[in-house]
Amino acid sequence: MQTIMANGGFGMSALSALTAQNSTGVQAVHIPPQSFLEQQLDSVFGDLQPLAVKTGMLPDAATVQTVARKLQQYAAAAAARPGSSSGLVPSGSSSRGLVPLVVDPVMISTSGHALAEGSVGDALRQCLIPLATVITPNLAEAQVLLGSDQPIETLGDMKAAAAALHKLGCQAVLIKGGHLAQQQQLLQQQQQSSAAAAIEATDILYDGQRFYYYAAPYIRTDNTHGTGCTLAAAIATALAHGQSPVEAVQSAKDYLTTVLAGSKGLGLGAGPQHPFHHGAGFSRVDPILNPKAPVLLNPSPKAPKTPDGLNPVDLRMYVVTDSGCNKRAGKTLLQAVQGAVAGGATVVQLREKDIDGGDFVREATAVIQLCRPLEIPVIINDRVDVAIACDADGVHVGQSDIPTRLVRQMLGPDKIVGVSTKTPAEAAKAAADGADYVGVGAVFPTSTKDSSVVGLEGLRATCAIGIPAVAIGGVGAHNAAEVLGSGVQGLAVVSAVFAAPDVEVATRKLREAVDLALQQRGQQQQQQQQCFEHVVQAAVVA
Repeated sequence: MQTIMANGGFGMSALSALTAQNSTGVQAVHIPPQSFLEQQLDSVFGDLQPLAVKTGMLPDAATVQTVARKLQQYAAAAAARPGSSSGLVPSGSSSRGLVPLVVDPVMISTSGHALAEGSVGDALRQCLIPLATVITPNLAEAQVLLGSDQPIETLGDMKAAAAALHKLGCQAVLIKGGHLAQQQQLLQQQQQSSAAAAIEATDILYDGQRFYYYAAPYIRTDNTHGTGCTLAAAIATALAHGQSPVEAVQSAKDYLTTVLAGSKGLGLGAGPQHPFHHGAGFSRVDPILNPKAPVLLNPSPKAPKTPDGLNPVDLRMYVVTDSGCNKRAGKTLLQAVQGAVAGGATVVQLREKDIDGGDFVREATAVIQLCRPLEIPVIINDRVDVAIACDADGVHVGQSDIPTRLVRQMLGPDKIVGVSTKTPAEAAKAAADGADYVGVGAVFPTSTKDSSVVGLEGLRATCAIGIPAVAIGGVGAHNAAEVLGSGVQGLAVVSAVFAAPDVEVATRKLREAVDLALQQRGQQQQQQQQCFEHVVQAAVVA
């Protein structure tokens, strides 16, 4: 309930089991009559009409069957009710008319205690998982659901398990990797390494088409009682807010990591597993008032920055130079940039692959002298040495270039660091390593750069990470509205500007299209915000 409230929802509960438990473990479980569980569910669904449901500990097969039957009953009744739609349909809703359903198959607690009868696994597979939007097993629970004796010990094992569980009929599977991180920590302690590498807790989501990696720093704390329930409740609340499963998992992961960090050293309790400090989650941005606001934990000495962070960048009109375009147009680098700046460029990246270091420094210095009085950042592609030598405003690197964390160390905290990414996992790592923004693409096929296409869906998934992003690859005035609708802060263009007969005119036309699209997006967000002014309702069955 605290998690739902902290994430902007109103929680309602139906108790499927009563437990006697504390920080030392679970001492007893009492299962109420099925008729009483049905009455609780009828009370919830007969009044406030929840926009998402999360199931937790379902202690026996009869309880699983009851919950599945009642959810289908409510879906059928809602479908038959004339004019029952509120106009707000969560994106995780199933084709069967169910509201988004998150199934946390609680069979084995984080501390290792068995919480359900052996028949529960079969009932979940047959009755409830086929109805689910997302299921969230930990490693041990995934192994039980698969009926396998083979432990899940690697990220590859997690991917295979997610793909196999997806065949049970749910929309998406999230395999939680926290136990792998715990094992890595124990191994480091046994080795007594004085230079232990940072450990990340990585979860894997599979939606039937793609795998998504959600990595966050592993928080060393004993205050972990209820981590699985917390994550699932946060996912359900995000789905109720209208987020997609990919976005909802990221929001929930951010929340869980924030609360774990806020719980570090809290103590409380005589046993090995202490409670959360849920109050840490209430300091986050209210998702009702600003549903798109990123919420990121500081995973490193330098926090990933939002547009209001230490190094804000106006990414609206991000131009990337190309020596080939300039050569064909008979222009120098400086002349090309002059046209782009006059047309409204907000960032200039110098991407000069076929030039010596000394010449690059001289040409970059001339561009900086043009742009700095206008407060237009000049970013150097790849070459950290050139950026330092000419005092450029920052550096942009790719996945195969100098690691982002090292670039940040070399440049210091006040320079801009950008990273090319294709996936949410790469964007999350870039944020953790100190990047100010990411360039995502290619969004569409392009002749300028040999790159696989991520598409608009991939763009939206990366934007859900929260780090400022600019779209590149096949973008222009003709598709500015749909690209910016994904959540990016701007467009990065090469040939759309520098291959045009008149660079200034081309830049100005594109800038106008970008500004118009951003204005329209802002108006749409205001309308959505008004829709969320009522209290989002999320039901919990646990």
